[in-house]
Amino acid sequence: MPLPGGELASRPLYFFWICDCSGSMSGEKIQSLNMAIRESIPEMRQVADDNPSGQLLVRVLEFSSGARWKNTQPIPIENFTWTDLSASGVTDMGRAFSMVADQLKIPPMPGRALPPVLVLVTDGQPTDDYKSGLNQILNLQWGKKAVRIAIGIGQDCDFDVLEEFIGNSEIKPLHANNPEALARYIKWASTAVVKDVSSPASGLTGQGTATVQIGQIPAASTDADVW
Repeated sequence: MPLPGGELASRPLYFFWICDCSGSMSGEKIQSLNMAIRESIPEMRQVADDNPSGQLLVRVLEFSSGARWKNTQPIPIENFTWTDLSASGVTDMGRAFSMVADQLKIPPMPGRALPPVLVLVTDGQPTDDYKSGLNQILNLQWGKKAVRIAIGIGQDCDFDVLEEFIGNSEIKPLHANNPEALARYIKWASTAVVKDVSSPASGLTGQGTATVQIGQIPAASTDADVW
């Protein structure tokens, strides 16, 4: 029997990579990041296929001296291909947050969607006013509802800033000290988190915050430190 009002339409799930491309990321770090995200794409597609209630759309923002969208519009995961990032410049994280906030407004975001997923990857400390940009995100309906994940690379990353970005005492920043750990965390953020957010069990509270339950977070790396 047909459902009243027709079939249940799939809701869009907007996934944002927010990638540090400052000079300190040059060399093995940026190469490892490119490889890890590129290799995660087939599994992201599989997660999307397994969760027809959500339509997975991907955006990529790189930031260094300023910030730039790698794709001007959200791309369905089935059509998405990774374009390698290169590293130079400073760490204008605040500018990146401000540009993400612009895309979380209604419009361009629809009024009805799954909670967006924001994944920040960085190895350093902001060189601009990150608090202003972050407040722009948190003052928006979709910014509050977003599931925010942060991966810190190496020993010089400001993990206090990453905790502010996440804004959830139950989710801690992930600390990647080597390529293997980075690949493991990228895979988790792009597959397990997407699966949880697109699950029919996820929802939103009346207060406008996400009630998505994030699954088992990967354990800290036991491999030798490289970065």
